[in-house]
Amino acid sequence: MTFRRTMRPRRGMTAAAITTGLVLAVAGCSGGDDGDGGDGGAKSGGSSQQDGSGGSGGGSVDTDKVLAQVKGGKGGDITLTINSAKRDSSGFTTFKGTLKNEGPTVAVLPGWSSDESELKDNGLSMAGATMIDKRGKKRYYILRDTNGHCLCTKFTGGFEQGETSEWFAQFPAPPSSTTKVDFQVADMPSATVKLSGE
Repeated sequence: MTFRRTMRPRRGMTAAAITTGLVLAVAGCSGGDDGDGGDGGAKSGGSSQQDGSGGSGGGSVDTDKVLAQVKGGKGGDITLTINSAKRDSSGFTTFKGTLKNEGPTVAVLPGWSSDESELKDNGLSMAGATMIDKRGKKRYYILRDTNGHCLCTKFTGGFEQGETSEWFAQFPAPPSSTTKVDFQVADMPSATVKLSGE
């Protein structure tokens, strides 16, 4: 009888431990969609940007509105256009725009992948972009997930002559007092843009 009395509490404790584990597992799986900018959100952004179509930058680019445009690259044949620069409530600043090769040959854009060792595996991408807050005297680097994937567009290869591609890049949001920032990538000239809200 003593044996049976001892086993019952152990069975109850085992059942409670299993139930607690299941609850924690479900909570962990649902934690990445709350838009708080944590690792879960970053990972989902990282997986969707592989195609270079906008990923977690959200939707297509509104090409009717141009905030800034700069030309650079070899021979000045690359045109980078910024169509939107939005600060959102979750603490991100997202830039969107287009990139066009107006040169006579394929453009491979060396140096766009970033010099940071953590971002070295992103290849041809917007990973080398920076956002500069002159008022706050601070430079912001591209956001990345825990695997070193940038929260930005990754391109599949070089740009053919006349090819235009959409891109996005995400950074931490500067203080609310900062209304204008400079955007720069690789050897392209910097572009000053006014930030907008959601």
